[in-house]
Amino acid sequence: QVQLVESGGGLVQAGGSLRLSCAAHGRTFNNYAMGWFRQAPGKEREFVAAINWSGSTYYADSVKGRFTVSRDNAKNTIYLQLNSLKPEDTAVYYCAAPDEISVPAQAMGVIGPRGMAYWGEGTLVTVSS
Repeated sequence: QVQLVESGGGLVQAGGSLRLSCAAHGRTFNNYAMGWFRQAPGKEREFVAAINWSGSTYYADSVKGRFTVSRDNAKNTIYLQLNSLKPEDTAVYYCAAPDEISVPAQAMGVIGPRGMAYWGEGTLVTVSS
């Protein structure tokens, strides 16, 4: 059984930082793109960032320059470093992966949540003003 388990969310003041982790269990995703989505209250789930197996990264315009996605293939884990947080970053953050090895990270923002096969349960990030 495949499981993606996120951790690292919490409450932080505007301008602060958090680091999210997503550990994959049940299979290896070393050769797959993986990424992060988020869902704010009353809004649809949206793409945040993604990373290819090779390490190339892609970001939503709203987080570019503030968030950094990385991965440790030896640990079957990806990370999301959130810096310069804003109240509008408040959301549940989800780790996700496609079922096809051919789906690149640069496509995950276009494909969107419907194209992802695996999801974590999410971790809440709350940014106070």
